[in-house]
Amino acid sequence: MKRIIFATNNAHKLDEVRAILGNTIELTTLKEAGITEDIPENEPTIEGNALAKARYVWERTGCDCFADDTGLEVDALGGAPGVHSARYATDGHDFAANRTKLLREMEGKEHRTARFRTVVALIEGGKESCFEGVVEGEITTSEMGEGGFGYDPLFRPEGYEQTFAELAPEEKNAISHRGRAVAKLAAYLLADK
Repeated sequence: MKRIIFATNNAHKLDEVRAILGNTIELTTLKEAGITEDIPENEPTIEGNALAKARYVWERTGCDCFADDTGLEVDALGGAPGVHSARYATDGHDFAANRTKLLREMEGKEHRTARFRTVVALIEGGKESCFEGVVEGEITTSEMGEGGFGYDPLFRPEGYEQTFAELAPEEKNAISHRGRAVAKLAAYLLADK
């Protein structure tokens, strides 16, 4: 079985990606790879952040690795929070504060379309590749659902009545931005090259 480092400390992301990959690829965590420090995320784009994180791990381990970055792009806010999604309200990953700020910013706005965008950056044998997943939807007027994480209770994917937080994990993974990007990654990793 192929082994690869997933450059994240986010347990929710790790669970999601493991569920999507199943038994096809064995994921090694940053901690298992000996990386305990926070990896800088200072790039101006989602793709830039994903590549920077993957390069950080590659340079320190020399092992095949991948990293992802995700942004929620809200049309009524000019694409915000975008690359700043994790740190929208605070310097840390305060999901509740981020959701509260987003709801406040969206008060009175009728146009509520948005999309989640994920870029997965892979470094395999020194070669860099990127895979993107996008899901269109809208921002709800209040939080709904207990599942998921981040902005999931506020995001209703196109064609669904429920938010990501109301969907079963396997249902969300089948249609989510991260699910789509990781499916492309898995197809690439498992293809005969």
